[in-house]
Amino acid sequence: MEEEESVTSGMRKAFFLAVAGGICIALGGIAYLSVENTVVGAVLFTVGLFAIVTGNLNLFTGRACFLLEHPPAYLLELFVIWLGNLVGAGLVGYAVRLTRIAPLSERAALLVQTKLADTPWSVFLLAVFCNVLLFVAVMGFRQNEHEVGKYIGLFLGVVVFILCGFEHCVANMFYFSVSNLWSGKAVLYLVIITFGNLAGAVLVPLIVRLGRGRSAGR
Repeated sequence: MEEEESVTSGMRKAFFLAVAGGICIALGGIAYLSVENTVVGAVLFTVGLFAIVTGNLNLFTGRACFLLEHPPAYLLELFVIWLGNLVGAGLVGYAVRLTRIAPLSERAALLVQTKLADTPWSVFLLAVFCNVLLFVAVMGFRQNEHEVGKYIGLFLGVVVFILCGFEHCVANMFYFSVSNLWSGKAVLYLVIITFGNLAGAVLVPLIVRLGRGRSAGR
């Protein structure tokens, strides 16, 4: 009984930290939509991930990078985090529509229309690329001993994936919400992007493990 209560408590905590994480990413999305210059917008978007790593909040794409370090049950926690991110990003998206900056929804709509006009295979691969960069950014922040270097790597990873047009599931939760363009296809694409992010999160560590295993075998 105590163990079940502990698990429930842990999942509840993971969910609410993920709601906060979704809110932070959405705020980064607002900053991105608020400027005309895409480079400046990409730099400003990093405020979301900065708040998450410094506040130790939950972000699906970040936590997914540690999947291989946990037992299979960790997938349930990732799902709870994904749901929390959806709630946080969605709340901010729809809240924006009630304010004087609601016209930002028009810019978000253009982004969403571009994404939904793409092919499933394309958005999947772009999502894989996105999380490869986020893996580098997150692990760099975690392992870099130089304080400045930790944040430079973090910021570069985010800026580059945005400028390249890669797909981030939590950012898209916000864009779909603020543009109010949810549909069956939008949900399907969000699921595809989510699995692409998950694949990208484990791609580099899996290759490293295979490489080390082969070296040990020799």
